[in-house]
Amino acid sequence: MKLDIKNSQAKGKRFVAIFTDDPEGAMVKGKSKKVNFGLKNPKLGTFIDHADKKLRKNYIARHEVREKKFYKDPMRAATLSRFILWGTSSSLKENIENYKNKYNLN
Repeated sequence: MKLDIKNSQAKGKRFVAIFTDDPEGAMVKGKSKKVNFGLKNPKLGTFIDHADKKLRKNYIARHEVREKKFYKDPMRAATLSRFILWGTSSSLKENIENYKNKYNLN
């Protein structure tokens, strides 16, 4: 499966993840699913904006209670936000690469 991250056109959302089935050697493009995630203008920003480890720790603690069960599904907005916007790096590009490796995406 292939993953592309782009700026979202959806009202209030920051990014859109586009998941596409990409069968090897296929001449026809596979099905795709779009998932919008992240607030466009969060009050305090996200870890990729400020690199504040305390805010990251608080975000994870606050959201893991309800959302940890979704972290096995890479196509959930909660999973995308947690590991891309609030990942281990303050670099968006690095977090996307880590996400692709974690979930075996291209």
